[in-house]
Amino acid sequence: MVTKVPSRPLSRRPDRPRRTVRLLLAAGLTTASLAALPATTAAAEDDKSGGTTLTVAVSQSIDSLSPFLAQKLTSTSIHRLAYEYLTNYDAKDARTVPAFATEWSSSPDKLTWTYKIREDSTWSDGKPATAEDAAWTFNKMMTDPNAATANGSFTANFAEVTAPDPGTLVIRLKKPQATMTALDVPIVPKHVWEKVGDFSKFNNDRQFPIVGNGPFVITDFKVDQYLKLKPNKTFWRGAPKFDELVFKYYKDGDAAVAALQKGEVSFVPNLTPAQAAALKTQKDIKVNDAPGRRFYALATNPGARAKDGKTFGNGHPALLDPAVRRALFLSVDRATLVEKVFQGHAVEGEGYIPPRFGSYFWKPEGAQKRGYDPAAAAKALDDAGYAKNGEGKRIGKDGRPLSFRILCHATDPNDKAVGKYLQEWWGELGIGLTVECMDSVSDPWVKGDYDLAFDGWSVNPDPDYVLSIHTCGTLPATPKDTGATDNFICDKRFDELYAQQAVEYDTAKRADLVKRMQSRLYDTGYMNVMAYPNALEAYRTDQIASITTMPEAAGNLWGQDGYWSWWSAVPAASASGSGDGSDASSAGVLIGVGAAVVVVAGGLVLFRMRRRATADDRE
Repeated sequence: MVTKVPSRPLSRRPDRPRRTVRLLLAAGLTTASLAALPATTAAAEDDKSGGTTLTVAVSQSIDSLSPFLAQKLTSTSIHRLAYEYLTNYDAKDARTVPAFATEWSSSPDKLTWTYKIREDSTWSDGKPATAEDAAWTFNKMMTDPNAATANGSFTANFAEVTAPDPGTLVIRLKKPQATMTALDVPIVPKHVWEKVGDFSKFNNDRQFPIVGNGPFVITDFKVDQYLKLKPNKTFWRGAPKFDELVFKYYKDGDAAVAALQKGEVSFVPNLTPAQAAALKTQKDIKVNDAPGRRFYALATNPGARAKDGKTFGNGHPALLDPAVRRALFLSVDRATLVEKVFQGHAVEGEGYIPPRFGSYFWKPEGAQKRGYDPAAAAKALDDAGYAKNGEGKRIGKDGRPLSFRILCHATDPNDKAVGKYLQEWWGELGIGLTVECMDSVSDPWVKGDYDLAFDGWSVNPDPDYVLSIHTCGTLPATPKDTGATDNFICDKRFDELYAQQAVEYDTAKRADLVKRMQSRLYDTGYMNVMAYPNALEAYRTDQIASITTMPEAAGNLWGQDGYWSWWSAVPAASASGSGDGSDASSAGVLIGVGAAVVVVAGGLVLFRMRRRATADDRE
């Protein structure tokens, strides 16, 4: 689907979001060098002679190792391991719990938030991690647009951020902000990052180990090959149990499954139904099949444009007609896709937020709903003046047969399978469709060179981010720039609702606003959510002794919010690995962590989780 650099998600751009059409952006941006980076850390120096290695197969490219630029799920998941955020989310039920901050409170008017920073956090080079590092991180994002590329939406409403002492962080807001207990921004070491020049070019991938204060230290990286991490022996919560953690890249899903079968990796996410079915019968392999946190959608090009008003791209003008979009979506049989493509491992798509997030879940009712109705689709086109010619082809306003292109991820078998159904259904409607599958849909997507695309994002407990990527403010500044938008949607009414929910502390009222946003997005007809796929993943039971999902009851293992899975993983007695990232056996235990109870003065605790998940954001 799309994983774009929204986002943000892309959450920008969304497994991408952030963009879920999955945008598999290539890593390896041009980087500026850092002078005098600290030498090795104790964590990186340990265990050079071997030991246990936990290897995770990934299929999504890392877009950047800079926390200021990274938006893909794999990248942001790695940053959760390497850097602390102010708060974390309990593995059992995603409640907000302490992390770099031990407690927090707001002023009565909710415009000033004070965070107490823990005294027992240190950077992996031995220097103390303090409130000054957090203040510097946020201020850099507020003053340098390039540093706000990935997470700027979190600080756009900040008026001032100060650190009156090493243990106190104070954030003053322009107006109330409902996500202040979920600022999912990696805190970086000021003494390292203040040496960086151009934040738009520094990719943080030239000197290792990379200084952080999370449970792991990044020690090595090869583009589209592997990324290695070692335990941070000084991590305040305790060091991870494995001697090394490796994320190994597999372009082909079948190759990743084969590696799991041979014991070369311990865990594989994003399985197809066929792969999951085959693995269920094999010894020492367990398949996890749980309700998913992402949606799978069709996105139409609404006419790519920039904030300066200039348009660009080559999207088909007929898709600007609501009647055409409605006809296309009325000709999508969601039930058949769930049964035939996902083989029952999904739920029919309706609203933007998956049903897993009950308080925010919305679905259309009555006349508003676009169910499968080929006759109504044909009538909509007839009424709008798109008549058929003698060959049964619909004729556009330019006198030529209607025919569209759809961006397809070559590495995603679901895209290809759904594409065939769309060609059949839309062909019966009299509309042609060319399925353009490619290894990376990023370039044509950000250039607006597409008609439709397979899109998808992973949604977090708080949906703020995946909603933000459809606001006018995320459009690129100029056609030459890359914005945080998922699909170039810009709708005044949607923006008004987004602004209202962002400052609403009453949970019921905010949930209602989020549902109204989904209703508005649905009515514009630029996004058609087809399914909510299950999380299908597998691990070796002879390497992983036990594992806890997030949430604990029927949750996912890959793409959790927080570092619980890999931090708490415990090697099985028989597990060991070479640690070279290519032929390592591994084992681990993912353990749920009990939540501390935190009382937030002056308001309800609302959490906003980062977009981008699984194949993940704009995938």
